[in-house]
Amino acid sequence: MAQRVVVVTGSAGGIGAVTADRFRDNGDVVIGLDLVDGFDVTDPTACVAAADGALRDHGRIDVLCNIAGVGAVGDVIDATQADWERVFGVNVFGVANMSRAVLPAMRLAGHGAIVNACSVAASVGLVERAVYSASKGAVLSLTKAMAADEVRYGVRVNCVSPGTVRSPWVERLVASTPDPERSMEALRRRQPLGRLVACEEVADAICYLAAESTFTTGADFLLDGGITNVRLVD
Repeated sequence: MAQRVVVVTGSAGGIGAVTADRFRDNGDVVIGLDLVDGFDVTDPTACVAAADGALRDHGRIDVLCNIAGVGAVGDVIDATQADWERVFGVNVFGVANMSRAVLPAMRLAGHGAIVNACSVAASVGLVERAVYSASKGAVLSLTKAMAADEVRYGVRVNCVSPGTVRSPWVERLVASTPDPERSMEALRRRQPLGRLVACEEVADAICYLAAESTFTTGADFLLDGGITNVRLVD
C-alpha cells in the first residue's frame, strides 16, 4: 500500500495513541492532534488550521480518524448542563468540526476514508451513561449520514463501536470506586466474551476500515465482545 497522510485526533493516549502507531508502522505519515498538545476539536478554527497545515505540508489528506472523546458518569438527573455541553462538544461537534475541515480536500481528490470512534453505548442501554450514550448515538447517526453524503465523492465513512475498553479512562474510573476489583470484574462479566477489549484491537479495526481495500461505508463495526447480539443462558 502506498504511503498515506493520516490525521488522528486524540492521539496522545489510549486508542488514539495506539492507532497513530499502527499507521506509522504501516509506513503512513501521521499527523497527531491532541488536547495535551494544545489542539481542541471543539474549536472549528483550530480544526481548519490543522487541515490547512496538513495540506500545505503534504499536499493531501487520505484518512481522518476522529478518536478524541470524553466520558461522563451519571443518569439524566445527575447530568448537568455543563456535562452535556462538554461531552457533546468533544464527541459530536469535534467529529463534525474535523470532518468539515478535511472533507473539501478529500472530495477534490475523489477519495478518502473517515473513521469515527463510536461505542456500543450507542446501541445498548448502559447504567449511568446517559450523556455519553446520547453523544455516541449522535456519532452513529452522523456516521451514516456522512457516508450517504460522501459516497458520490468516493469518500468512505465508517465508525467502530467497542465495548468496554481497557483504557486509561476506564482504569481511572474503576480505581475511583469503593471496590476496584469487584468493579473491574463486573465490567468483564457484562461482555459475553468475558474480558475488556484492548486498545490494540480497536486500532486494528480502525486501520481495517481506513484501508483502501476495504469495500465498506456507513458501517458500525462492532467490537463489543458480544454485548449487542449474544445472550448467555445458564
